[in-house]
Amino acid sequence: MVHPNPQKEQMEDESMARNLAAQAEAIWPAESKLVADYGLPEGARILDAGCGTGEFTVRLLAARPDLSVTGIDILPSRIALLRARRVPGASFMVGDLLHLDFPEAAFDFVACRHVLQSVPEPARAVAELARVLKPGGRIHLLAEDYGMLHFHPTRHDLDGFFQANMRAFREKTGVDYETGRHAAAWLQDLGFSRIEVNYVIVDSFRTPRDLLRRLFEAWRDGYARLISEVSGRPFDETVECFEDMMAASAHPPGYAVWFVPVVTGISRAGGRDGSG
Repeated sequence: MVHPNPQKEQMEDESMARNLAAQAEAIWPAESKLVADYGLPEGARILDAGCGTGEFTVRLLAARPDLSVTGIDILPSRIALLRARRVPGASFMVGDLLHLDFPEAAFDFVACRHVLQSVPEPARAVAELARVLKPGGRIHLLAEDYGMLHFHPTRHDLDGFFQANMRAFREKTGVDYETGRHAAAWLQDLGFSRIEVNYVIVDSFRTPRDLLRRLFEAWRDGYARLISEVSGRPFDETVECFEDMMAASAHPPGYAVWFVPVVTGISRAGGRDGSG
């Protein structure tokens, strides 16, 4: 029997909150331009699937207060915190990405960000998102891909670090850490039209170096222990790899780049369950 460790859980929640905040701060300036170009209709109904700490919902409503956003997350603690914030135009509920508690064709726009790489059967999750999207509605997938991170100079082989860890997580949990390169094909299989893959480039020239360093620091604090346990890589060495990322981010002439795929398309046939 695993006994809960409230202190450890609180530390993990705090590091995850720092992670999501830093990612949003780095990504939103470019991502917001993509969303603005979509031309969402006045009063559109939005689903933020896997809303986490609400970073996307809050920023979207700040730019478009006419929208109505429903955020779902599988963790009740996050939903409780978001409800306590009382974000105008938003509602939040506990939900499972693979079993959405909404009817078919319920939303004009569905966003799913930083989630698919951590969900077993991500293609099935995308099919479920498509089910609740109206015909003519747009999907917005920020689909991480851990083969799209590069750093120089480093003490450790970070390309090998990510590849080895991806294989270990895939073998032990069934998740896909290369969702960024696969998501467009999933939309094609579901009959989406006007599919695009755009890239938000988070790097040492586009992003303030201290923000970039804080982002990878949050990754270290949130993921180093888990990666060590799953991959069998010594914990100290795992920490050193993240510190390589932080060092390349923080100081010239170091360079760090994270290519973040944003995959979008238009639903041709609402209500598909993805089983065909």
